[in-house]
Parts: sequence; structure tokens; C-alpha cells
Amino acid sequence: MDAMLPPDDLALVPRPRLVRRGHGTFLLSSEGQVHERIDPALPPEAYGLDIDDDGVRIRGGDAAGVFLARQTLLQLYPAHRIPTDRTRLIDPATGSEPIRVPHVHIEDEPEYRWRGFMLDVARHFMPASFVLRVIDQLAAHKLNVLHLHLTDDQGWRLPVPAYPRLTEVGGRRPESLVGYDDERDDVDYDGTPHGGAYTREELEHIVAYAARRHITVVPEVDLPGHVQAALAAYPELGSGEPAEVRTRWGVSTRVLDVGPATLDFVRAVLDEVTSIFPGAYIHAGGDEVPKREWRASPVAQRRIAELGLAGEEALQGWFTARVDELLRAHGRRLVAWDEVVQGGAPQDTLVMAWRGRAEGVRAARAGHDVVMSPRDEVYFDLPQSTHPAEPVGFPDPVVSLERVFAFEPHPAELGEAAGRIVGAQANLWTEYVPTTEHAEYMMFPRLCAFAETVWRRRLEPGRERDFGEFHARLERHLDRLHAAGVRFRRLEHGASAWVGDPNPPERALAPQP
Repeated sequence: MDAMLPPDDLALVPRPRLVRRGHGTFLLSSEGQVHERIDPALPPEAYGLDIDDDGVRIRGGDAAGVFLARQTLLQLYPAHRIPTDRTRLIDPATGSEPIRVPHVHIEDEPEYRWRGFMLDVARHFMPASFVLRVIDQLAAHKLNVLHLHLTDDQGWRLPVPAYPRLTEVGGRRPESLVGYDDERDDVDYDGTPHGGAYTREELEHIVAYAARRHITVVPEVDLPGHVQAALAAYPELGSGEPAEVRTRWGVSTRVLDVGPATLDFVRAVLDEVTSIFPGAYIHAGGDEVPKREWRASPVAQRRIAELGLAGEEALQGWFTARVDELLRAHGRRLVAWDEVVQGGAPQDTLVMAWRGRAEGVRAARAGHDVVMSPRDEVYFDLPQSTHPAEPVGFPDPVVSLERVFAFEPHPAELGEAAGRIVGAQANLWTEYVPTTEHAEYMMFPRLCAFAETVWRRRLEPGRERDFGEFHARLERHLDRLHAAGVRFRRLEHGASAWVGDPNPPERALAPQP
């Protein structure tokens, strides 16, 4: 082996902790040449990868560590030889010749245990096949959480047998707003119905597919706000007048009521969610809950009086505690957006800080575990540049590739509460993202930069990140995305269409079991 050489020579994304290059190469023709073992001396998800004349050897702290080592090994292949199925090392469909891989010694482990990505499938429905494609790329970039935003004002995508109208009625809207929603009254609509919902079998397949790639699926059912689609199906669960599934974006004033029938509804929904999704975490929203309807609701005001609550904010805290109790009964842990801290969320609530770093700091200092997901740094529905050709969407702030790369999950001011930051998550909301091609354009290559931020070591005081070094690696890494059929945004300054054929080869589009 040589002395340590720069890992950017291999264009690995995310960059491993330690890479030593050798001069030789090894011809890999079968999985039998790859020797894998669990090494209890390594932490969870850590791995070692050695390639020399004797073959390929992988050590992992656990099964996830072995899988992550395999993803690094796959990046050493020519891009066109990487299997579509990331659980395999050899795919005859990519060619029959042995694969030449470099001699290398790699030691690696992630900095954060929650390395997440959220896909909003409520505003615009995305088919299960696309969700599987997303999982493939999360695995390729060593991310380990897929957060599915399944319900919102504009659509309900989760089947609940006890409430079939949730998908029959709530899963469809008659049309969608055209252009940016700046809350004016004189807006245009496309006149095209939009809808869709997953079957239980599709969701179970997504969960199993992800699990084989050591990715946890965290479902989100947004409560008690963002529920206009549910109330269109079952208006008796709300306080206001009946309404259609929302056809424009923004925040609806509609919220769930807090009477016994509504709590029965919440119980039935969470029973179904926990029966489909076996992971430890269930996200129940809690963001952007207008209190106007509760202020006017006799049921809500009676509940406030009976419980001796200070007001509507405390009523949301009471509601959050009921959701927490229902999830605890299933052995699950509540995840919620950072607004729930204001009303007094249960102590073990995992808080997802989206409104900014300050909200994450506040939650951590209050004793909550926190996933950092600040809108201005890792929201992929925000524009990638100020170029006028960028797609219609939220106008600002710009979340460029460089801005994502500069994101540091640990706020410097946390002090003793620093251990409460369990990881970070990038989010793609789809109000303005109607197609899978558009979704990939918004995700890539920013997701590659985000993968770096949650894998690399924390930044030491006085040090700076080297974006130029990352950019050089990324230029070569894009060949892997292209070979996988990913419709990504070019690196050139300004906007551009996605790269390659919008309908890539069938091999690239077909996720494996």
C-alpha cells in the first residue's frame, strides 16, 4: 500500500474518513471473491474495505456496516457496471467481463445516526415505483431514513380501511393552482384532476425494499392541522363548514376538532400506520396549526375548560400528548415538527427543527432529541439559483449546491446540549413539483452534497470546508447518476434541463425486489 493519497482520486461520495491507495488492481468476477464479516470491535454502521491481490475483504460493525462498505465498493466500479439492485455486487445485465477495481484500504463510519430525506407525496402523488428509485439513491449515498409525507390539505395517500373515504375522496382534488401561490385571489387553475393513493401492499413493499438496504421508512400523518383532505372526506371530524380537498398551496385554516369521535379517528389511523410501518418512529406532523377554528369551537373550548388549559396552544400540547400515548401503546416513538415544543410536547418526542437553527437549539435545550432540517439550508423545493429559467416554485431563499454543502447539523452554540442532535434531514415538498423528472431535478445533485454533511466529521473550530474539492469529486460522481438514469441538474452556472433522456433505459428505471 502507498502512503495515504487524496480520496478525491476515486471520486467517492460521501468521502470516507480514511483512504489509502495502492498501485495495483483486482479483477472481480463473482461475489464469491468478496469476503465479508462482522467485526464487533467496530461501531454500528462502521466498516473497513480492503482490496489487494488476494481479493476483496469487508468488515462491518453490523450488517448495516457491511452494506455500506458494499456501496463504497460499487463506487469503485466503472459507472455502467454498477448494478441497479444495490444489494448485489455483480449484475450480468451490466456486462460479463470481470470488473477491475483498485487496490485500496478504507476505514469509514458516519457522524450521525439519522441521515434522512423527506419526500412529500401528498401535494403531488408519486408512484411506488418512483419511491423505490429514490430508495436506491438514498442507499447509494449512505442515507438511512426515508420520511414519507403521506397526508396534507391537498391529498391523503394512506389507506385506512375503517375510513375508506380518506383515499376515495381525500385522495383526489379537482384541479391544482398554476404558477406561484402568492395568496392573491385572482389565480389560475389547470382544470386537471389530480389524485392517487398507495395500497397497503405497495407500502409494505416499500418498507421491505428499504429494509433490505438498511433504510428505515418513517411515515408522516400530519395532525391536527394540514387535514383539509381528511375533512373533505369526513367533515364531522372538523369544526368548520365542509370543504373540498384544497386546490391551492399555503396553509389551510382547517384543523381537526378534539371531540371523542376525532380521537377515535386518530386512534384508527395510527393503528393502521403502525401495522404497516414497523420502524421505531412515527411522524405526526404538528406544524402550522391555525387556532382560529378552535377559538370558535364549543367542543374545543369545553375541552380547554375541562382540562384547565391556558388556551389553544396548550390544547395542541394536550393533543400531541394523546398522539404520543397512542404511539407508546404500540412501542413507537413520536416525531413531530418543531412547533410542538411551544405547546409542551412529551419529553421523548423527537423534534424535527425546520424553521431554523434556533428552533433546534431551543428543542435540544428543552431536553428533546433533535433532527436538524432548517428550511433555508436543506429544503430542496427552494430554487437552486436565481436564473430565470429555474422552475416555478418558492422564490427564495436560494438553496444552492454550495449552500447545502456548507450545512453543519450541529449549531456551534449548543454547548452541553450538543448530544441531543441525532442527525439531519433534507426535505422535498412537492407543491411545485408535479412529476418524477422534476423531483429528481430538485434532488440531484443537492442530495449528494447533503450526504456529505451527515457523513463527515463535525467541523473543528477555525476550520473550513473545501467546496472545490467536493465539486471536483462530484463532477465524476455524476457519471454514476447518469448511468442510473437519474434526471439531475447540471453543474453549470444557471438553470438547465435534467441530463440525458427523460425516459432512460428500462434497466435504469426498474428497481429490483
